[in-house]
Amino acid sequence: MSKSFEGLSGGLTNYGDPDFARFLRRSFAKSMGYTDTALDRPIVGICYTASGFNNCHRHFPELLEAVNRGVLAAGALPVAFPVTSLGEVFLSPTSMVFRNLMAMDVEEMIRAQPMDSVVLMGGCDKTVPALLMGAASANKPAVLLVAGPMMTGRHAGLRLAACTDCRRFWARYRSGDIDAEEISALEGRLAVTAGTCAVMGTASTMALLSETLGMTVANSAAIPAVHADRLRAAEETGALAARLVGSDRTPQNVMTSAAFENALRVLLAISGSTNALIHLTAIAGRLGVRIDLQEFNRLSDETPVLVNLKPVGEGYMEDFHNAGGLEGVLRALASSLNLATSDVSGQTLAERLARPLRDAIDHAVVRPRDNPIEPRGGLIALHGTLAPEGALLKRAAATPALLEHEGRAVVFSSLDDLAARIDDPDLDVAAEDILVLQNVGPKSPSGMPEAGYLPIPRKLARQGVKDMVRISDARMSGTAFGTIVVHVTPETSIGGPLALVRTGDRIRLSARGKRIDLLLDAGEMERRRAGLKIVDSPPKRGYARLYRHAVLSAKEGCDFDFLRSDGGAPSTY
Repeated sequence: MSKSFEGLSGGLTNYGDPDFARFLRRSFAKSMGYTDTALDRPIVGICYTASGFNNCHRHFPELLEAVNRGVLAAGALPVAFPVTSLGEVFLSPTSMVFRNLMAMDVEEMIRAQPMDSVVLMGGCDKTVPALLMGAASANKPAVLLVAGPMMTGRHAGLRLAACTDCRRFWARYRSGDIDAEEISALEGRLAVTAGTCAVMGTASTMALLSETLGMTVANSAAIPAVHADRLRAAEETGALAARLVGSDRTPQNVMTSAAFENALRVLLAISGSTNALIHLTAIAGRLGVRIDLQEFNRLSDETPVLVNLKPVGEGYMEDFHNAGGLEGVLRALASSLNLATSDVSGQTLAERLARPLRDAIDHAVVRPRDNPIEPRGGLIALHGTLAPEGALLKRAAATPALLEHEGRAVVFSSLDDLAARIDDPDLDVAAEDILVLQNVGPKSPSGMPEAGYLPIPRKLARQGVKDMVRISDARMSGTAFGTIVVHVTPETSIGGPLALVRTGDRIRLSARGKRIDLLLDAGEMERRRAGLKIVDSPPKRGYARLYRHAVLSAKEGCDFDFLRSDGGAPSTY
């Protein structure tokens, strides 16, 4: 730990008299029982995101105690402070709307309060990107501690967990395969411990990508939430934050363009959440780094899928941790990674991978590169007449026979329209049709929810139909599966081509060609565009008004336009 620190004297409240400000601050601090010895130490802020509406973080009080131990043992003073907490399923219209609010809260509280470095505690889907976005903009030395995944439950002799199995059993319930009594029993068996979803959903994906970016203690991202090692990682995180005081290992110096390229390769190799591309783009945008979708496709075509976990494989996050975790993935990808990148401890990736393995890698869960699950990455970007600025497809989660598909569009104009008609027995729909959902993008009233996983119409589900091509400008849960095209850009609400689609139109999906096309001639497209009426009723007040006015497209990470980096021309890896 450097002796160069400001401690309690950092960022003094301005009364026009700095000595008085310092005196007053120390006086109020002493009202909390601090001694002079404590107040003369460097301060490690602990950005604390627990809430009664956040089940993923319910073990944070114990983690906080461990972080405090680490900070104190390293000679600094830990001071926890609350910020917005985003419990994924408890927020309306969707947690995505509030990610940027949390990022602003994080940034401003790091800047406004006296701290020499900061621990970022998060886990649930949007909290990790919000923490990294805010920390990147504040740019004080920071280290992230993630919640860790929950453990699996049991039902009828099967292992199961939120939330891939939530969707699987709900689909069975909708099709009549299981009854109301069984689905009620499943409610209490899908999420049985503290922690984030136990599959390779958005939370686990972002935890692994954060470690790849260099923002966590090495080998900590996949430790289960209730494992004793999670507490040891918390203590080590606190100690590392104290050692960061006075250093230049800030987010802007750690999360470089080379680190983002490594993170994208890991995203593809783990077949991670589609949400991760939005979040990585938003974090990168705070640092002047641009993520290009064509470059993303190049990386996808040369990066194999190596991890056998739900929703696209068989295992759960606890299996991944026991199999070697991220270390196994990094070692398998080493020849393609930028090994000169450094993490917050100052260790380069080359130095990390040169260390001997403590435990053998289980290749049933983390495959070697010469024996991949799939030879190409799990995600691809699509372009075409329906998505001129891009869309995303998780091809590893898709039905192979539907990856090259042409079908008739069945269009739903909104979430309300979808809810009203999807199970209508008179709905004109067949298994080979393509379901299209409009008006669910970032600027829509719904705020880009995870609605891209449109339900199979009940009458088709009862006939045994398990998957259909589904297209929208919404997002897709990282725990979901199916042939689902999301993030269609430009979105419906601003007159993108998706707004022109009508039931009966033909649409062609080609994963091989990385295209999604509305099969209309240019003249018909222009006639429809000329007659298009965009009805917009922007919110009248508050954060909702700010969000609607300032949110950018999925291609730009759905950040606010005024929060992206303005530090010169962006660099592209």
